[in-house]
Amino acid sequence: MTHEGSTAAAAADVRRYGRRRARIKDVADLAGVSMKTVSRVVNGEPGVLPETRDRVATAVLELGFVPDRHARSLKRGDSDTIGILIDAISDPFFAAFVSAVEELALAEGLSVLFASTGYDAAREREQLARLTGDRLRALIVAPVGVASDELEALRRRVPVLCVDRAREGIDSIVVDDFGATVEAVREFIARGHRRIGFIGEQTPYPTVAERLEGYRAALAEAGLELDESLIIAQGRHREEQSVNDLLARPDAPTAVFCATSPAAITTINAIAADRLRMPALISFGDFEFAGAFTPGISCVDQDPRLIGEATFRRLVALTEDPAAAPAHIVVPTRLIRRGSGELLPDAVDVPTPIGALR
Repeated sequence: MTHEGSTAAAAADVRRYGRRRARIKDVADLAGVSMKTVSRVVNGEPGVLPETRDRVATAVLELGFVPDRHARSLKRGDSDTIGILIDAISDPFFAAFVSAVEELALAEGLSVLFASTGYDAAREREQLARLTGDRLRALIVAPVGVASDELEALRRRVPVLCVDRAREGIDSIVVDDFGATVEAVREFIARGHRRIGFIGEQTPYPTVAERLEGYRAALAEAGLELDESLIIAQGRHREEQSVNDLLARPDAPTAVFCATSPAAITTINAIAADRLRMPALISFGDFEFAGAFTPGISCVDQDPRLIGEATFRRLVALTEDPAAAPAHIVVPTRLIRRGSGELLPDAVDVPTPIGALR
């Protein structure tokens, strides 16, 4: 496609945005350049070819783009680096989250330095020491064992924000784990399911525990007796045999709620490997290829891009007002219905996979 053709296509896309404020990515798409190039042009930095600068300027005018002066406050100070400490980059949610934050940071001329805890509290402290040994502009943490007072001490030096799990007195960006699970289990019950399983994992943080409480609450609300034998909550990566045992039972559940996307992947692998009957299934968390199965895997989508955008906005606000009272921000989720969650009790079957997921 020619540049003129791609520009016209981008313009058509932008027109579909309606009255939403144009973002730096919209300008980059329309001008056919990177977001970093747009940032350099709008900030008056050198090193951009005249014809490229003209394209960006034209796109800025056409879209009515106004640079966010508040976001620039993150660049003040001695460092231009945002530190991010997550569970593992192999986790689909956190991989997408880091990508979203990095995209926003790069657009503002900032860099991102990330590290992982491996779900281990001792390693978490080592990684925090390593990250904060460098001069950071801000710090994002998905806390495992680190306590509020430890984060408060860091907060006196740089803005600190918790993501996915909260700590008292520290800004946090989370989703409603309990409420979203109640909604998902209600879907099963409305379709006639009465034996509903829960597949999760033991963790040192409350997200999965809150989802388990949401599962219990939805059953109680419907007057269904809780069968503890339908609940799997083991250590990470140890549950595949237990999943197999659960779903191979003569009285196997006709519906299963998977509390994490890794738990859903484990469940799908067990079903496909042993040709087990597939229950109605909903995953808390989307993952790659979830829509490529027959039926597609329904999920509670905790959109990592929305969470990343909310995180970045809050970091900007904290940089503008370091003394601001800590905020607890709940990002909405949505239930994506792809087919697996909508199966009826007498319609379960073996899924058709594109291949085992590992």
